[in-house]
Amino acid sequence: MREEIRVLLVGDEGVGKSTLITSLIKETFVYHIQHVVPEVTIPPEWTRERVTTRIVDSSSRPENREQLDIEVRKADVICIVYAADRHDTFARVADFWLPHLRKLGRNVPVVLVGNKIDLRGSGDFSNDGLEDQVTPIMNEFKEVETCVECSAKQPLNVPEVFYFAQKAVLHPTAPLYDSREHVMKPSCIEALRRIFRLCDRDKDGILNDEEINEFQTKCFGAPLQRQELESVKEVVKENEEEGVEDNGLTETGFLFLHTLFVQRGRLETTWTVLRRFGYGDDLSLREEFLCPHFEVPPGCSVELSSNGYKFFIDLFQAFDQDKDGALREAELAELFSTASGNPWEATGFPETTLTDESGAVTLQGFLAQWSMTTLLDYKTTLAYLAYLGYNGDTTTALKVTKPRKADRRRGRVQRNVFLCYVFGATGAGKTSLLRSHVNKPFTERYTPTTRSYSVVNSVEINGVEKYLVMQEFGPKFDSEVLQNKKRLEACDVLCFLYDSGDVNSFAYVASLRNRFEIDNLPCVFVATKSDTDLVTQRFEVQPDAYCRALHLAVPISVSIKDNVTAELLSLLVGVAMDPYVSDFTIVSFDDLHFAPDFPF
Repeated sequence: MREEIRVLLVGDEGVGKSTLITSLIKETFVYHIQHVVPEVTIPPEWTRERVTTRIVDSSSRPENREQLDIEVRKADVICIVYAADRHDTFARVADFWLPHLRKLGRNVPVVLVGNKIDLRGSGDFSNDGLEDQVTPIMNEFKEVETCVECSAKQPLNVPEVFYFAQKAVLHPTAPLYDSREHVMKPSCIEALRRIFRLCDRDKDGILNDEEINEFQTKCFGAPLQRQELESVKEVVKENEEEGVEDNGLTETGFLFLHTLFVQRGRLETTWTVLRRFGYGDDLSLREEFLCPHFEVPPGCSVELSSNGYKFFIDLFQAFDQDKDGALREAELAELFSTASGNPWEATGFPETTLTDESGAVTLQGFLAQWSMTTLLDYKTTLAYLAYLGYNGDTTTALKVTKPRKADRRRGRVQRNVFLCYVFGATGAGKTSLLRSHVNKPFTERYTPTTRSYSVVNSVEINGVEKYLVMQEFGPKFDSEVLQNKKRLEACDVLCFLYDSGDVNSFAYVASLRNRFEIDNLPCVFVATKSDTDLVTQRFEVQPDAYCRALHLAVPISVSIKDNVTAELLSLLVGVAMDPYVSDFTIVSFDDLHFAPDFPF
């Protein structure tokens, strides 16, 4: 919500611009005042809308035109004042003033103000023909929000002039309603439909009494009383046949209510709802709503907090309509219908996480995927928490871990999500290892890695579930990653794969490690395809000797084809948690369990 509004009064000479301002301030008519009164500032506590209001007078004399145009360009709302007893000043509203404002390129709301109604002559200050007079102007000039008649002399309706000016800025009609067609605009309907879907907690297409009052409390701070609730539904039922179903409010009824609010001039009600759900004046979700400030110190990572995991568990269960413990493609599409699409569409999802036999994402896979997203790009998680209806400050769904370097110095890392970079020569089995991590079947078909590929799954360590994110980049990008300081700081453990049946495979990973300064990062060497014949590697030393010389564990032999990778994944997490483990010469996994200070 904006904190300040600048109101500019313009109009022909003698229409009473200055007297309107002085009548507002003095609360009485002042007969002799200067030609242009100084700018007036009204503090927020003196206004209905609780916003600082600056009121600026202007002169229509030719010699003051330059100053007038400067003020027009600074204004948030412009009141065009005409004299109710002089038709020529009213005619000039459409003939001169509105075209002139357009010529200056100002797209701000305009309020028409008919002053001096006390001089109209009939003694009756009402004007039954006002709507007929103003409608043609409002049809031609969409920037005109409303028209109000007043008398600075009486004084009558003077505070209302400035209230409507404030309202035109804070609760504008134009983004919500087409005054010519008398219908809500498509962008407003889309926003309200999204809000309805977010409030429909049980996803049955109807807002029951509990859901209506949750919505009411979120937007207005208090639930409706039983009588009020029934009264609202009765109004909808009388006017919109499909607005109430099973004693609940349908989407049609929800839209009808807001159309009614707007048509009756209660725009602040609809705007309060829209802003409470993150919308700005242009009916797009505000940047600060989607991406609030969240400080992450260097060397730290971001994980979901307990609040974040609870939100995604509840979300999963709400959209698992058939209660089979997995989200099918249609259920996922419905889940992301309040967002800007599926955030993982371009990542190979759902092959990146756990699915059931039909390819539907399990709860474990869903939580793992969000854990990976938060680790790799927490801003996406923040945005989707907002898109998907997280209640409250979205930053409370995340937590910042301690710096990696500090944890490594202590020899014990207290985090729940770890990042492993996987490097290896073409055909070494990187993709097969990643697929094995998410329980995808082994395939003999070879497809070269041409872009970054990430997967995630949980790994149980000593009865505690941790998440391991594995990333491979492809030979074209391995060097680029290893020389990128920022990317290396985000990594917890490096995994170097080589094909034990390919004589040139180890040379690729050994040369990678030798070329870059990565001694500060835990490393694990893995010999894949242990089900094939072992060959001597064409390198100056053999893998075991190479690792011992660097005080690293000797390479671990695995057969991804036979799915012998579970212990390797546990080792990778263990090394990430306790980096000193990688300094031990582990000959077998049995030796690993007896390694000093190993955490499990």
